[in-house]
Amino acid sequence: MKEIKTMTPRQVQRYSRHIIMPDVGSVGQRKLLGSSVLIVGAGGLGSPIALYLAIAGVGTIGIVDFDTVDLSNLQRQILHQEGDIGRPKVESAKETLLSYNPDLNVILHEEPITSDNAMDIIPNYDVIVNGADNFQARYLVNDASFLAGKPLVDGSILLFDGQASTYIPGHGCYRCIFPEPPPPGEVPSCAEAGVLGALPGMIGTIQATEVIKVLLDIGEPLAGRLLIIDALSMDFRVLKVRRNLDCPLCGDNPTVTELIDYDAFCGVNIPTVEPVEEPVTAD
Repeated sequence: MKEIKTMTPRQVQRYSRHIIMPDVGSVGQRKLLGSSVLIVGAGGLGSPIALYLAIAGVGTIGIVDFDTVDLSNLQRQILHQEGDIGRPKVESAKETLLSYNPDLNVILHEEPITSDNAMDIIPNYDVIVNGADNFQARYLVNDASFLAGKPLVDGSILLFDGQASTYIPGHGCYRCIFPEPPPPGEVPSCAEAGVLGALPGMIGTIQATEVIKVLLDIGEPLAGRLLIIDALSMDFRVLKVRRNLDCPLCGDNPTVTELIDYDAFCGVNIPTVEPVEEPVTAD
């Protein structure tokens, strides 16, 4: 976290409602301005996370995404607009964020996060936020964040249901709650089952709030707790969880000490393309 010693008069005015809060103040706002957050995914969850962190004054926001904007995204992905259809999501995201806060430093990682590049990206940020929509990325980001010693704020959504938690190294991880992914096909994706358009806003805003609490070391983050939301009944439940001593990643005798093949771990079959022989023709 980079120390910011002074704020400009314009920044003081912009963040005045933070500065008058005893738990934030001038010192806290300067912490936010000097901090960096990596958001994995510029979709439904990544959109509200990025927007609220940008306008809160988090100085550097990194975004990992390799997808392009599709018309079906616009029902929930508020970083993107009609005119962005076909553009890389990271480019659309950066343009939107800078329109809200031109002082922001936005770093784009237009690539899928993989076992090959995760440890080149994640260690460069203070806090990691997972807005990925598949189990391979979820376990990968969890493992890489833990191995890099970085706090991870995790969230997920489907239909009318959402979850959020915060994982602090040494106090449990995603694998403590979910040691193994579900069998392939058992849990549908949002593309297969759908998701309420407003739900990512609820979960993403909670994730953004968790990030700010972790950066400022205030309040009680969702470490050791899993927040579960049923938007149909508007029922909020908090389950207490603890570090699993037998966790393969953060337990007393870990077996996962480096990043693995997450497609294989999650049972995802990657189709192979057989080489096609060129027809032989006579001259």
